[in-house]
Amino acid sequence: MTAIRVLIVDDQMMVREGFTVLLNAMPGIEVVGEAVDGRQALAQVAALKPDVVLMDIRMPEMNGIEATREIVAAHPEAKVLVLTTFDLDEYVYQALRAGASGFLLKDASARQLADGVRIVASGEALLAPTVTKRLITEFAKRAQAPRGPGTAQYGELTERETEVLVLIAQGLSNGEIASHLVVAESTIKTHVSRILVKLGLRDRTQAAVFAYEARLVTPG
Repeated sequence: MTAIRVLIVDDQMMVREGFTVLLNAMPGIEVVGEAVDGRQALAQVAALKPDVVLMDIRMPEMNGIEATREIVAAHPEAKVLVLTTFDLDEYVYQALRAGASGFLLKDASARQLADGVRIVASGEALLAPTVTKRLITEFAKRAQAPRGPGTAQYGELTERETEVLVLIAQGLSNGEIASHLVVAESTIKTHVSRILVKLGLRDRTQAAVFAYEARLVTPG
């Protein structure tokens, strides 16, 4: 099995070195490079082709939000996992809207860090049961007009697809949604794929953000 390739982006050397040691000790994960800011991260992603980018937000030169936006646009195969010191940080919310697939606190344990990398690399959103859901809920209250998908696109969803979208926003995995709706997990995977295509979204995290901004889920 090929190891998950990780790029660590943080302006603090001790953070980069600490995460490198922790992740390299985990089976199936390999840290392939580091970057000190968003601009260097763009160059490293292009050169190293990582599967997952661990992205700090507050950095000189180019912050993590701008870097996330540019990385997901130029390298859609790379998943961005945002790192933050604060669990309720509006910059993290902006990063999720920019295309990040989830976030972790910097004080996460080695196992939480490795699990987060694996979850994001597999194409899942790092939403539940972490504080990500709470963050999305909090800042959806303050959100301006939804970006991207419009009402016409939202109207293209079937009733079942809308139901699945709501459950995604509530933080349920495909397996949990399948159990809730009493259908096969493969059926849910098909629904999720169709939802993303119809709404023009990158992944489950953006689908969850969209659901909150479209008021399909009531914040709180």
